Amino acid sequence: MPNTEPNAALDTVPDAEPGPGTATTPARPLRTVLVANRGEIACRVFRTCRELGLATVAVHSDADAEALHVRTADAAVRLPGDSPADTYLRGDLIVKAALTAGADAVHPGYGFLSENAGFARQVLDAGLVWIGPPPEAIDAMASKTRAKELMAEAGVPLLRPVDPDRATGPDLPLLVKAAAGGGGRGMRLVRHLADLPAELAAASAEAASAFGDGEVFAEPYVENGRHVEVQILADTHGTVWALGTRDCSLQRRHQKVIEEAPAPGLPQALRDTLHSAAAEAARAIGYTGAGTVEFLVSAAHRPYFLEMNTRLQVEHPVTEEVYGLDLVAWQLRVAEGAELPAEPPAPTGHAVEARLYAEDPSRDWQPQSGPLHRLDVPGVRLDTGFTGGDTIGVHYDPMLAKAIVHAPTRAEAVRRLADALARARVHGPVTNRDLLVRSLRHPDFAAGRLDTGFYDRHLPELTEPASAGPVAGNPVGSTAGSTAGGSPVGISALAAALAATAARTGSAAGLPARLGGWRNLPSGHQTTVYRAEPDGTAYEIRHRLTRDGLDAPGHPDVRLVAAGPERVTLETAGVRRTFEVAVYGTRVHVESPLGACAFTTVPRFPDPAARTEPGSLLAPMPGTVVRVADVAVGDRVEQGQPLLWLEAMKMEHRITAPTPGTLTALHAAPGRQVEVGALLAVVSEGP
Repeated sequence: MPNTEPNAALDTVPDAEPGPGTATTPARPLRTVLVANRGEIACRVFRTCRELGLATVAVHSDADAEALHVRTADAAVRLPGDSPADTYLRGDLIVKAALTAGADAVHPGYGFLSENAGFARQVLDAGLVWIGPPPEAIDAMASKTRAKELMAEAGVPLLRPVDPDRATGPDLPLLVKAAAGGGGRGMRLVRHLADLPAELAAASAEAASAFGDGEVFAEPYVENGRHVEVQILADTHGTVWALGTRDCSLQRRHQKVIEEAPAPGLPQALRDTLHSAAAEAARAIGYTGAGTVEFLVSAAHRPYFLEMNTRLQVEHPVTEEVYGLDLVAWQLRVAEGAELPAEPPAPTGHAVEARLYAEDPSRDWQPQSGPLHRLDVPGVRLDTGFTGGDTIGVHYDPMLAKAIVHAPTRAEAVRRLADALARARVHGPVTNRDLLVRSLRHPDFAAGRLDTGFYDRHLPELTEPASAGPVAGNPVGSTAGSTAGGSPVGISALAAALAATAARTGSAAGLPARLGGWRNLPSGHQTTVYRAEPDGTAYEIRHRLTRDGLDAPGHPDVRLVAAGPERVTLETAGVRRTFEVAVYGTRVHVESPLGACAFTTVPRFPDPAARTEPGSLLAPMPGTVVRVADVAVGDRVEQGQPLLWLEAMKMEHRITAPTPGTLTALHAAPGRQVEVGALLAVVSEGP
């Protein structure tokens, strides 16, 4: 990214008097920065610190001892334990770590303690520089209910809260939200008044568990609204920049998936209103540093204030790319007392960001953990906390990376990002990569028809298994042939089988294609069964090499050109394509111009020990039991009835009865740590 900013050298910034509402510590050149965070954001901050000549200090839990952010930093301090409550949420330990390592400043990143005014005060009281807004500004925005009151006084347009005790039919639908925190935790959509009491109680319980504060409120739900936000950057001298708009409407479970800047299709008058309202919100609380003011924009282009995030946002790179700025660098400069120019740089082009998560769409988007063998997304800016060879743990957010593309036009940026993700090598747990590619290529997204209901309308088609698409392949049990030699998934499975055969021959040159591997004695077909991920469709691949070439039932039009353990070239209907194959135990990844596929090799003789009692509920991932329903052994339960809630990777997962029947065993209690596959409960069928 080109550096178009003044004052690039931090130690040349002159001293400055703190502005209204700012921390009173005197401005001074920074030398060493501790990042009170982990993963991608810690690596992101360290990158800028390194470019600006600053030393860096990481903190880490035991689970993160070998994490990329620890390996990237100049020094690292251990926070004993694994859970966030024992480590990254312990402000006292982090301040002690900063002092021990000789840091003179603390950057909070996002999440964890980044919007905790008490932690900011701890940092300042220790004589350290706080790279964030003043604690008073954090306090002002900490409660969404109090924030709305302040914004109303400042003339910022907003939705008025609805008293749940007085709500009536015309008030519906309502959105119940946690007063503290965010990220969709403690949020419920209510369309029927009869559901309101239960949803209020559930939202309050989830908010208390996530944020330590069970306060919730209700406000009107805007149908087909867009989530639009404005990036704010303010110094201690009274200058406030409103750095354009971002659209973050593509959300699933209130979690952002794809973001872009500028928000497409907004009238200039509305943009001006949003910029002005965001700047006024910042001035109203004496804000300094980087922050974001979020709005809900109705279909009629009416804006409503949602909240102000008093920190850097996950999606900040799209603004950086459009404005040619490094927002982290400016956070550091503002903390030193630097003055912003009167006007920000002019924006150019369009930027789009997609969040790559380790999650399984076929299992209700459960977060995934395990070894990440390879992570390679060509042609993009990749902000990540992982590299190939790392392990995705179970204690934290399952986001692997953010892929960002900047281009002269929106259409070009979207096309390039979709292509880069489609060609990416992501070898390891199942991810949401296919959802991202399909979303970016969806006609409504391409046309800029965006709102927060996008996935409510389109998720089924965007997550449809490849084998169910218009070029259905040859899954096990299928009698239908296919044009052009099978589906992309089926041909990829064939390539995997041919690569495995080449590996077994021990020949680096691969299988002989010209003579077809002819033998004097006839041989039977080699049979391999692959289970495609994430939908689980099984593909039985039968093939042999004959005098006439490749004999692969189900793929009559496919000709083998060459095959090696890592690369297979096939010709179909006169079109030649190369398939790259990578094998990790029973897991196989295949990439080609037809798309990326992942398979699990099905063993010929299944392990009898893998069988479980019918009706058993097994932990889908390692985690902690946070709640158990009001049920007891011997009770009658219905299919889909919640029995307990498991928290893993910062998300709550509901474990439900798989069938109507009787609860015959319950092996869960709040606080119990469970491993993947642990028996949680048993429901026996019958009346």
